[in-house]
Amino acid sequence: MNTRIKGYILAAIAAATYGMNPLFTLPLYKAGMDPDSVLFFRYLLAIPILGIMIKARGRDFRIKRNEILPLILLGLLMALSSLLLFLSYTYMDAGIASTILFIYPVMVAVIMAAGFHEKITTQGILCIAMALVGIVLLYRGGDGSTLNLTGTLIVMAAALSYATYIVGVNRSRLNSMATLKMTFYILVFGFMLFFVRVDFGQSLHVVDKWYLWGNLLALALFPTAISFLCTTSAVKYIGSTPTAILGALEPLTAVFFGVMVFGETLTLRLVIGIIMIILAVTLLIAGSNVKTYLVRFRKLFPKLPRRKRRQTEIKR
Repeated sequence: MNTRIKGYILAAIAAATYGMNPLFTLPLYKAGMDPDSVLFFRYLLAIPILGIMIKARGRDFRIKRNEILPLILLGLLMALSSLLLFLSYTYMDAGIASTILFIYPVMVAVIMAAGFHEKITTQGILCIAMALVGIVLLYRGGDGSTLNLTGTLIVMAAALSYATYIVGVNRSRLNSMATLKMTFYILVFGFMLFFVRVDFGQSLHVVDKWYLWGNLLALALFPTAISFLCTTSAVKYIGSTPTAILGALEPLTAVFFGVMVFGETLTLRLVIGIIMIILAVTLLIAGSNVKTYLVRFRKLFPKLPRRKRRQTEIKR
């Protein structure tokens, strides 16, 4: 297996495992856990997993003094995004919430244009318009009823928080830090938010069934540790742009589990809205490289030489 195929497979695994958030979260909600408790254990269990990864790669945990404040801010942004996304699950279908969250690359483009004077192309403007239309289609269901306004605003705030986090990573002094180490400390500082929100453990909801602990461990392992590790490896093999494009599998995975496991309704209007959002964000991420990737895809199916083609037609 060549490195490019391996990279595409790893990127697909990374996106698909991140889309498993609802699969492991909704049963915990049904058992009576609140979002703060779920995220408390998700971060708590993920931290040692990432720590083991760092040691396995032979790296240290040392950070510079001037890196502490940016890590705290990024950790709080990441934790806030997680909290808002998990809160939105209590107001709307998890698959739809995960799809709306996927608009964060559009928000990144807007922030970069407004705050850092980065030019938005005509293609970018069209993609933003397409994504907004897709959200409108998601907002109103096929039976005419609208999605919960509070849930919609919460998940949009989650997307904005995550977009701000991405801009912060790219524009801070942390861009030279090893990704594993940076993510480890972001989880550590993000964990502090949930530690405070559960009243330092006083209002923490602890599950009493072994299989629910399995859900918590799976939540820390698949959407967090494995997803992150595969993303890092995929970027190494194929680069950040193809890896980000395959991130479209995240909402698709969430919708799949929402419909197949939890019985959520999937109407034609919602399908069209999902497709528009994913297409808009994919085109925005790919940018001017769209033609390059289409050519590469076309080369996977080479045309037969003219002589062989004629022989094939004669045989028919």
